[in-house]
Amino acid sequence: MLLFLVRHSLPCMFAFAVLGFLLPSASLAFFPLLPAVLFTLMTLTLLGMKQHELVRCLGRPAIWGYAALHSFVFMLVVSVFGWWLSFDADLMLAVVAVAATGSLFATPAIVRALGFDSLQAMAMTIATTLVLPVSIFVVLVFYQTESVNLDWVSYLTRLIVFIFGPMLFSFLVHRLFPEVALNRFLIKISPYTILLVFAFPFGLVGSFRVLFDQDPMMALNYFLIATGLCALFFTLSYLFYRKQGKAIALTAAITSGNRNVLLTYSIAGALLGPAFLPLAGALQIPTYLLPVFTRWLSRT
Repeated sequence: MLLFLVRHSLPCMFAFAVLGFLLPSASLAFFPLLPAVLFTLMTLTLLGMKQHELVRCLGRPAIWGYAALHSFVFMLVVSVFGWWLSFDADLMLAVVAVAATGSLFATPAIVRALGFDSLQAMAMTIATTLVLPVSIFVVLVFYQTESVNLDWVSYLTRLIVFIFGPMLFSFLVHRLFPEVALNRFLIKISPYTILLVFAFPFGLVGSFRVLFDQDPMMALNYFLIATGLCALFFTLSYLFYRKQGKAIALTAAITSGNRNVLLTYSIAGALLGPAFLPLAGALQIPTYLLPVFTRWLSRT
């Protein structure tokens, strides 16, 4: 059964998003466990990477150029679309906050499952996460009328736990254990780390199902907006990087389409307004359909 899930991991991600929508009580109950799953996934993914190569990759200007595109450029693009479509203040705040959000921590595992460079995807993910405090502050200054009071302690704590903690742990493991034995262990477990990704669509989509039960038409509107956002981020990133080769373009596109909305909400909380959480839930279905679409696109 595990081998079947690993072999068909990309469509299974989408299937788990649908399953979470069909089982909202189970999805909502699983939601508090997602931080632990996130830490485990980051740790196992980083263990399979050489830290000095990751740090060198983070030092490349192109990675930070991608982070600017991922956040600030798309914030401006989404703002223009929101103004053109006459979004109300709460919805405008929510969609621009999604554009400010860094890439999902599960992205490197998804990119690896697609057969692309997971090291570059990890560097992109870390870079977009590091610029998140600035981008979300800009969003709140321009689109939020209440006083801006970001939970910096919470953000820095999560940054240490989910980024620097796994990096330090990986560095120590590589220094303390023989490389041959460690590589043998990683080869055995690496195919199964993708299974941890299934937890995110399943655990996050429950909030969208709650909205669907209360107001189906509003839920449909949020789903269409969420799908449009994923398509916009994916398409523009792909076109921007297309000249650098198909593999790099698709890596940038899938990294841009995946958004770590849970981390953004943990930083800004209620300041993001009442529309953010339902929109974040609606994002799960198109987000986890993107890997399936990306695999098809990579084969054409």
